[in-house]
Amino acid sequence: MVIFAGSTTQPEYATALSHGICKSESWFTTPLMLATVMNAIFLQATMESLGIPTRVQTAFRMSEVAEPYIRRRAVRHLEKGRVVIFAAGTGNPFFTTDTAAALRCAEINAEVVLKATNVDGVYDDDPRHNPNACLLDTLTYQEVISKELSVMDLTAITLCQENNIPVVVFNLGKPGNISKAIRGESVGTLIGGTQNSEAART
Repeated sequence: MVIFAGSTTQPEYATALSHGICKSESWFTTPLMLATVMNAIFLQATMESLGIPTRVQTAFRMSEVAEPYIRRRAVRHLEKGRVVIFAAGTGNPFFTTDTAAALRCAEINAEVVLKATNVDGVYDDDPRHNPNACLLDTLTYQEVISKELSVMDLTAITLCQENNIPVVVFNLGKPGNISKAIRGESVGTLIGGTQNSEAART
């Protein structure tokens, strides 16, 4: 399964707010959720051009372009070997796509969350501002929470912890990283891995 994030920054929201384009953050999340649907449809077209059967499911109804999210239908697609792309987050404001990923993983009993990002993993400090920041190979959920590491929001990491779902954070831009993460090879940072998850990465 794949979950897309919407692309935005806090300055974009501030600009929209200052120009009277939107009155609240709850409104601003709607076009962002729609952006994830656009990304999902593009990915579906690409994967199907390669012969990979794919389904897009959205958190709110857009029946002309995608299926609505139905847990049992999603599981059935996966059982048939199809890739399921979840879009539109949770369908609600104030919940990130990280939380949507954790939620969907818990609902379909996924074994791991693979978080593809633009850095090599989780660092002990921001590597963009601190050249001496160290990449961390493993972390517990509690370390992420107590150290306030900007990996996932608190709701998402707590959902993963409560459902014992490990998280692998890795660099999407490095060739081969997706394959390594899927095969369970050592890549990026492993959060909350059980002993079996650790063994899979050796």
